[in-house]
Amino acid sequence: MEYTHAQASQISASTKDEILPTFYLGQRVRITKPIRNDGSNPFHEPNAVLVPPGAEGYVVRIGDWLQVIRIYEIHFIEEGDTYGCREAELVAIDDVDGYDEVQEELEWLREHRAQKAAKKEAEQSQNKGSND
Repeated sequence: MEYTHAQASQISASTKDEILPTFYLGQRVRITKPIRNDGSNPFHEPNAVLVPPGAEGYVVRIGDWLQVIRIYEIHFIEEGDTYGCREAELVAIDDVDGYDEVQEELEWLREHRAQKAAKKEAEQSQNKGSND
């Protein structure tokens, strides 16, 4: 795929990140590497493990660091804390029951729009019949 100069300048310079976000807001994810205190968390010893590998959480925000590295803000459930993670450190978790909330919402929207269109068409045909 060819990019224009403007498009190419906006592509992440990090080779670890995809062009579009891999994960979406509200998605359940698991971290593959431990998160250690780099000294920025004053409540824990430096180099202490803040979040162990395998911990699960939800994506609450997607941002960039230095405009080239995508950072996912993950709220870890058991730890009760939120930390920034890279794409390479995360894997998506499929729900155990296979329930897809997004798909259900899309189906509901399609049905609702179809019902609304049918109602509008019926009203228009009714008004057209009374105007004749």
